[in-house]
Amino acid sequence: MGLISGVFMGMIFGIALMAGWRHMMRYRSTKRIAKAADIKILGSLNRDDLKKICGDNFPVWISFPVYEQVKWLNKELSKLWPFVADAAELVIKESVEPLLEEYRPPGITSLKFSKLSLGNVAPKIEGIRVQSLKQGQITMDIDFRWGGDPSIILGVEAAMVASIPIQLKDLQVFTVIRVIFQLAEEIPCISAVVVALLSEPKPRIDYTLKAVGGSLTAIPGIADMIDDTVDSIITDMLQWPHRIVVPIGGIPVDTSELELKPQGKVAVTIVKANNLKNMEMIGKSDPYAVVHIKPLFKVKTNVVDNNLNPVWNQTFELIAEDKETQSLIFEVFDKDIGQDKRLGIVKLPLIDLEADTPKEAELRLLPSLDMLKIKDKKDRGSITVKVLYHEFNKEEQLSALEEEKRFLEERKKLKEAGVIGSTMDAIDGAASLVGSGVGMVGTGIGAGAGLVTAGVGTGVGLVGSGFGAVGSGLSKAGKFMGRTITGHSSKRSGTTTPVNSVQENGGAKPVQ
Repeated sequence: MGLISGVFMGMIFGIALMAGWRHMMRYRSTKRIAKAADIKILGSLNRDDLKKICGDNFPVWISFPVYEQVKWLNKELSKLWPFVADAAELVIKESVEPLLEEYRPPGITSLKFSKLSLGNVAPKIEGIRVQSLKQGQITMDIDFRWGGDPSIILGVEAAMVASIPIQLKDLQVFTVIRVIFQLAEEIPCISAVVVALLSEPKPRIDYTLKAVGGSLTAIPGIADMIDDTVDSIITDMLQWPHRIVVPIGGIPVDTSELELKPQGKVAVTIVKANNLKNMEMIGKSDPYAVVHIKPLFKVKTNVVDNNLNPVWNQTFELIAEDKETQSLIFEVFDKDIGQDKRLGIVKLPLIDLEADTPKEAELRLLPSLDMLKIKDKKDRGSITVKVLYHEFNKEEQLSALEEEKRFLEERKKLKEAGVIGSTMDAIDGAASLVGSGVGMVGTGIGAGAGLVTAGVGTGVGLVGSGFGAVGSGLSKAGKFMGRTITGHSSKRSGTTTPVNSVQENGGAKPVQ
């Protein structure tokens, strides 16, 4: 009896063991199939899908496998950081302070570092991609992240306001740095280095502002001014296609091929705006429009008083340096005592334009280009523009490059003379680059000082030095407009097209 029960129990145990093994294998098979399906789905995701899942801070090598992780480099960087930080602080102060002054927004009389320390936390390199896009060059894209503990205090001064220390806290940097090595046949085998920030993914610098021993409300809009200044410096100086070219190794080398050159001109006619937001408690807004490609070189229309549907019909001609990545930025402001209020902003990518083909568009104005930070998303109206893009030939490109440099120097002199408050000020009138000189054309509307061109004009003018001046009841009388050339006018964001006469619409020249 015991033998029979033992055999029976053994059979039951064996059957249970086999059933359990079969169940386990079936479970493992099901899990493998499910995991394979998940991997297949992940493999089919594109960059935008991954960005939605991971957010803006995902490492670049997740969506671009060609980026290689460099843990060893991060370990070495953490050890070297105390020495790198000390050297970098001096370099940053010497190089960035002039940019802060150059890009200082209107309304602020001084902007400089009171204290600068990069802290003890080293940056992190998430990945590196190495490629050869052009013979004789090595291109390296570095996914750079930094959530450090720097101590940065800006000394901010405004008219009739004492200096206020503004501290930048919780600084975080997310960007991809492009480094191009120009190769040479002599030691150290590298003749120059090009450094820039890739425009995609868009560079991000996050921080919070805090007044030290004071209040940010002492200077209305100071936070927005500093944000705009930082964004303008990055966009206009560091973001691709803009770049920094550094010759190294003591080898004489021609870096002209590495530098950014004018690619074409954009003739922009700002026609009108419709249904603008009213920013006034009594009456209506007094709108004017500002357009630029590079933030440092802005031009603006006349002010239309007490009108939410203004008509300007003014034409400006701006330089484009990279049609693939740059955009026209249109802003509409309400002219006011003190700080003008922005009614709306919109951008038109140059890549949407066909060469020598006119385009007319009605663009919806937005509160900001970064809508994620905006709570008030009500309609801001629209702006109607006409745009014509012309690509330079070799001669036009060289001429525009020289005139760009010349105009930039003249504008700096204007700022030093106190004629304009900041190099970020938008200038009235139509702008163009010419082969023989640089100047701005504009006419004053209001109290009345007219532009002097070839001895023609009314009101106030500066003739002896070749400089023209424009006055307006809505802006500073006698404001410097640039050196005037008979039949021509120009600006760094200009063109090679002649302006034959001063128009009644504020120096605007209609699109041909």
